[in-house]
Amino acid sequence: MRKKKKEEIKQPEQESKQNRTGLLEKTTIKELIAPSGIDASSLDHLEIISSIKRYARSFLISTLPRMCTFPELLRDMYMFGDINTSVYINPIPESRSQNELNRVINELETERIVEADKGNINRESLLAQKRAEAEQLRDEIAAGFNKLFEASIVSTLFAYSMEDLDKLTKLLATEMSKSLLDIKSAWALQEEAFQSNLPLMNDKVKKIHTFDRRSMGTVFPFTTSDVGHPTGVPLGFNRQTGTPILFDNFHSSLTNYNMVIFAKSGAGKSVTMKTLISRSSVLMGIESLALDAEGEYSIVAESLGGINVVLSPNSQTIINLFDIEPEIIKDEITGKERMVVNVENKVEDVTQALITMAKGSTRSEDVNELTKQIIAEAVSEEYAAINITSNPNSLYEESGKFNSEEKLYRGKKKMPTIGSWYKRIQRKAQENNNADYNFQYSYLLKVMKQYIREYDGQMAYFDGQSTFELLDGAPFINLDISQLEERFARPLAQQILLSWIWEKYVKKNSEDRGKARKKRVLVDEAWMLLPYPEAVDFLNTMARRARKRNVSLAIISQRFQDFYEKPEAQAVLTSSDTKLFLAQDKAEIEYLKEVFKLSEGEANFLVTCLKGEGLLKVGSDSAIIQITPTQKEFEFVETNLNKLVEMRRVKEENNYE
Repeated sequence: MRKKKKEEIKQPEQESKQNRTGLLEKTTIKELIAPSGIDASSLDHLEIISSIKRYARSFLISTLPRMCTFPELLRDMYMFGDINTSVYINPIPESRSQNELNRVINELETERIVEADKGNINRESLLAQKRAEAEQLRDEIAAGFNKLFEASIVSTLFAYSMEDLDKLTKLLATEMSKSLLDIKSAWALQEEAFQSNLPLMNDKVKKIHTFDRRSMGTVFPFTTSDVGHPTGVPLGFNRQTGTPILFDNFHSSLTNYNMVIFAKSGAGKSVTMKTLISRSSVLMGIESLALDAEGEYSIVAESLGGINVVLSPNSQTIINLFDIEPEIIKDEITGKERMVVNVENKVEDVTQALITMAKGSTRSEDVNELTKQIIAEAVSEEYAAINITSNPNSLYEESGKFNSEEKLYRGKKKMPTIGSWYKRIQRKAQENNNADYNFQYSYLLKVMKQYIREYDGQMAYFDGQSTFELLDGAPFINLDISQLEERFARPLAQQILLSWIWEKYVKKNSEDRGKARKKRVLVDEAWMLLPYPEAVDFLNTMARRARKRNVSLAIISQRFQDFYEKPEAQAVLTSSDTKLFLAQDKAEIEYLKEVFKLSEGEANFLVTCLKGEGLLKVGSDSAIIQITPTQKEFEFVETNLNKLVEMRRVKEENNYE
C-alpha cells in the first residue's frame, strides 16, 4: 500500500519531466511559437489565430534609389503603424569588394564601347558616369575611407482584417514610392519572411542589396530631433547629444505660446518652472504671474524682486470678481484698432464664477438654467446701474478723463461687488411674482450668504473693492492661495483669480502694442479646477485667447488622468504647442501614450527616468532633456523640505565663519 502511494507521488513528476523534454525536442520555429496558431496556406499573407485573429503580410525591398538621404530612406516604413522591420547587415571583405568592383568596372567599360560603336551618345554618357562612380568607390575602399556591406531588409505588416491589410499594403507602397523605393510582397515566401522578421537573427530570405558606408547609414532609424530655438534661455541639456537646449516660449515657429507640464509628485515640476521663470525674467525680460496653489513660489518672488500676495480667510487682501478693464480690438468695418469695454464677456465670466459658488463643494444639481438666468440678469443690472457700457469713459466718474497713455487713472468708479449683487438678488426675490422662480431665489439667498462680508461669511474674501492692483512691470507676481481650504475654496479661488488676472494682467498687454511685452500666466496644480465645468470652460477660453495678447498660459499638474477623463479639458492640451513630461506613475503612462502618441520607448523612459529628466515636445519635435539648476538657483527653486533645512544650516554656518 505504501509502495503504491510512493509510485503515485512520483508519477506527476515523471510526466512533468517528459513534458519538458518534449518541449525541448521541438526545434522548428513553427512548433515553438504556435503549433497551430499560424496558417501559412496562403501565398501572400499569414493568418495568426489567437483570441483575436490577425493577418500579416511580409515585404521585401526590390528596388533602391540611386541616391539615399539620411534619415529618410526607411523612415516612412519604420513609422507606418503596426509594422515590424528587420535589417540584416554583413560587411563585405575588402578583397572581395575590390574584385567585384573591378569586374563591374570592366563590364561597364565593355558596354560603353558597344554603345559608342552604335552611336548611342546618351547611353554611352550614362555608362561612363557609372564607371567613374565605381572607380571612385573602389579607390575610397582601397584607401580605407569607405566600405561595402550586404543588407537584407524584411518588413511585416499587421491588420485585423484582410480588407485593412490590402488597404494598408497599397498605402505603404505609395508612401515608400515617394523615396523612390519599391517594395514587393514576399510571394510564396511569407512564412520564411515572417520567421526572418522575428528577433532570432536568422535571415531565411536573403534578398541582398549592396550599400557603401554612407548609404548604409541612411538605413538606421536612430535620429535625434534638434529641439529648441536659436534664441531663448537654456532650459536643460539634450541627454542624447549633450548639447544645451535653448527654449523661447514666444518664438515665431510656435503656433501658440502655451505649455503644459505633467509629472508625478517629486519629479521636479516646480523646480523646472521656477528655473524657467527666473532665467526668462533675467535674460529675456518676460514677466510672469503664478497662481500658487501650494505656496511654493513665494521665495521666487522675493529673489526676483517681485510681488507676493497671500489670499487667506484672515488676510486683509480683497480681490473683486466684478473688476473690469478696457481692451483694444480691431473694428470689423474700418479695420482700425479702438479701445472698448467688453461688458457682455465680463457678465458671462462673472456669471460662471457665481454659478460655481452657488453649486458649492457638493456641485449641487439644484443650480439649473433658471438659476443661471437669475444670476446673469442681476450681474448685468449691476453694471448698468453705474452706467458702464462699451465706452471706456463709462469706467470713470464724469469729472474724470480717460487717457490711454496714463498708467494711473483718477476718478475711476467703484465697481459692483458680490455684496451689492446679493442685495439686488434680495430685492428681486421680494418683487418676484413668478412661482417658478421662488425656489431659485430662496436657494441663492441661502447658499450665497457665506460669500457676503456683511454677514461675516467664512468665504467673504472676494466681497468688496479690490485692495490690490497688479503692478505692470513687476518681473514676477505670486498669488498664494495655499492657505485656503483645498477641497472647494482653493479651486474656487483659482477660477475667480483667473478671471481677475485676465482683466488686470492679460488685457493690459493689448494696451500698448509698440512695447510687445511678453507675459506668462502659470496655473499650478490645475487638476483642482477639473471637477467644476465653469472653471474648465474659462481655462479653455483663456488658452485660446492668450496668444493674441502675447501671453503664455502654463499649466502644471500631476494627475493627467483627470484631464484624460474630461474631453472638455483636453482643449487646453491641444492649445499648447510645448509639452514637458517628467517622471510618470505607471497608472498614468497609458493615458499619456494614447493622447500624445508616445512610442513604447518614450513611455518606458518616462516610467524609469530620474528626477529632473523628461521628454520635451515642441511642436512635432521631441528630445530627452535633463534639467539641472545651478547651485545658486537651487537656493530658491528647491522644494524638498529636508534639503531646504540642510541648505539653511550650511548657509548659517558659512555666515558664522
